[in-house]
This record gives sequence, structure tokens and C-alpha cells, in this order.
Amino acid sequence: MMNPKNVSLSGSRAKRLTRAERRQQLLDTALLLVREEDLDSLTLGRLAERAGISKPVVYDHFPTRSALLIELYKWIDTERVTSFAEMMSRTPKNAQETADVLASTYILCAADTKGEFQIIGAALAGSEEKAVVFQELLDNCVAMFVSVLTPHVDISPASLQQLCVGLVGAGEALSVAITRGRMQHAQAVEAFAILIKGIMTLQEK
Repeated sequence: MMNPKNVSLSGSRAKRLTRAERRQQLLDTALLLVREEDLDSLTLGRLAERAGISKPVVYDHFPTRSALLIELYKWIDTERVTSFAEMMSRTPKNAQETADVLASTYILCAADTKGEFQIIGAALAGSEEKAVVFQELLDNCVAMFVSVLTPHVDISPASLQQLCVGLVGAGEALSVAITRGRMQHAQAVEAFAILIKGIMTLQEK
């Protein structure tokens, strides 16, 4: 899904980067550092060294390590949610196909981060900033599930909203089980599809 590249730029070439391009370069490089080394290696100084720029440039974009981790956390989630939305919008589907595709697509996107999302999230545990960001990301994901499932259910919007919160939580738990080697990808997809289909059979009393 994501393909960060360690592009070390210096001199006149580095000066041609716009602010947005520089920020993206730093996020790419930060994710690469986490993948190739570990999260403890991701300091603002190490990031500047790896990106081939001065520390003040890094601090201009990310004043603290916590700010960097928050932005990296948001970026990883945005990338996987974008991939999820694109894959779900390709072809119209009936209820059965929707459940199967929703399950396989979400698990694929959620588990396609090699664990970085969970690692960075764990590092931010207890952070008030992380709690706010996490809720925002959760709300966005729930909204997408509601949008996908609305044509295929016979329950109120309020009930579907609540159930989709549970679905997103289940999907996250299943994706974590995959990244930790506790469940095979196919098993997670099958389990998630069963949960989704169960919601599709519900009717308001």
C-alpha cells in the first residue's frame, strides 16, 4: 500500500522541495526508519540525519517527537483508509458480495502496515493528543462502513452506526492478530465476513 522511499536530498536539489514535499519526505523517511531499525531509533535528530537535512528543518515541521509520531500515525491510517475506499468503490455489489469484499478489503488494508500502526499507537498510549486523533480516525472509518452497508441492511441508521463501531473494533483486533502471527489472513477474513453478514440479517423489532 505505502512505499516510503529514503530520499536523501541536499544542496540545491533539497531547496527545490516545497513545504508539502518536504513534510512528505520526512514522513516517508520516518516510516522507513521504523521498518529498518525500530521505533526507538526514530528521533528528530536521527530523522534529520537520515533525510540529509538540518535539525531546524525537521523541527519546523515537527516541533516534538510526539508531534512526529501523531502525524505518522495519522498518515498511515489515511493511506490504508484511502486504499480501502478505492477498492470498495470499483464495482457495484449485492449483499453477499459486499460482505465478502468488505471483509477481505478491510483486513488487507488494516494488516498491510507490517505492524507499524500498532507500534506507533502503543508508543502514544496515554497521550491526550493520541486519544483525540484516534477518535477522529475511528469516526471516519465507522462512517465508511455505514455508507457501504446502508443499502444492504434493514435497521435504523442509529443502530447501524452502533454496530459499525463494533465491526471496526473487530476488524482492528483481527488485523492485529495477523500481524502478531496469531491468525492466518484467510481465517481473519472469514471471521470478519461472518460478523458482517450477521449484521445484514438483523431486523428492527
